[in-house]
Amino acid sequence: MAKLAGKTIVLTGPRKAEEMATIVMKQGGTPLIRPTQGTVYAQFEHLDQEVDKLLHTPFTWGIWTTGIGINTLMEAAEALGKADALKARLKELRHAARGYKTMNALKRLGIVPEVRDDDGSTAGLIRALQSHGAEHFKGETVSLQLHGDPAPALVAFFEEAEASYAELMPYRHTPPEPEVMKQLLEEIVQGQVDAVVMTSAPQPRFLFEYAREQGLETELLQQFASGTLAAAVGKVTAGVLRDEGVERILVPQEERMGALIVRLAQWYDGQQEDSLD
Repeated sequence: MAKLAGKTIVLTGPRKAEEMATIVMKQGGTPLIRPTQGTVYAQFEHLDQEVDKLLHTPFTWGIWTTGIGINTLMEAAEALGKADALKARLKELRHAARGYKTMNALKRLGIVPEVRDDDGSTAGLIRALQSHGAEHFKGETVSLQLHGDPAPALVAFFEEAEASYAELMPYRHTPPEPEVMKQLLEEIVQGQVDAVVMTSAPQPRFLFEYAREQGLETELLQQFASGTLAAAVGKVTAGVLRDEGVERILVPQEERMGALIVRLAQWYDGQQEDSLD
């Protein structure tokens, strides 16, 4: 018998939703695609400015939080005929990175960062920066690439270290469609779904913001506590869920979307509470 037989699984990520739905169906489950996050890439004029900022600002450090951010900037630079210049400029900097995708994006450029996170999270990156020594950033000029949302704790580190910084935000997350949020919130609160799969930090953030607006945050937390299972692709997304008050969270050891569905199927096959993180 398929491990997800009889289970209704919500997929909240807009990226690779159809691929994940196929994996759920192969495991015998019923997937529901309910995007709780929209990603909007900045207008080309804005990317032009971001590329020029990297080329002409006297940065000494590059702090990177997503691989897609690096790739988006490089694609814009290529369209502008400035890809070689940007690669050369980046190789002049010292770098810090969060997450394996960011590491891979830098590796493709021939760059090995001096500092990297210890667990794939922004908090892990801050710990690594602290271990490197805040004194090493005093008076430095830092390019701080964010991932669609503000990062006040990361910004605070550089302010306290007395570093100058400029934020780069090559793409931004936008709120999902209200009709989708209304439908999803009703499905969860009414106990119609078995698990909600979340693949990036904005997804739970938008869900709980909407629940608060509707006066249903308590009901949402109650359902996650005893009914619907929250499943997060990695520590960053799980961290947002914990910040919102969710305690039952399934997280795969390997931070991959496919691995998350496989872990979910294994958990339902064994129904062991101690497998939750």
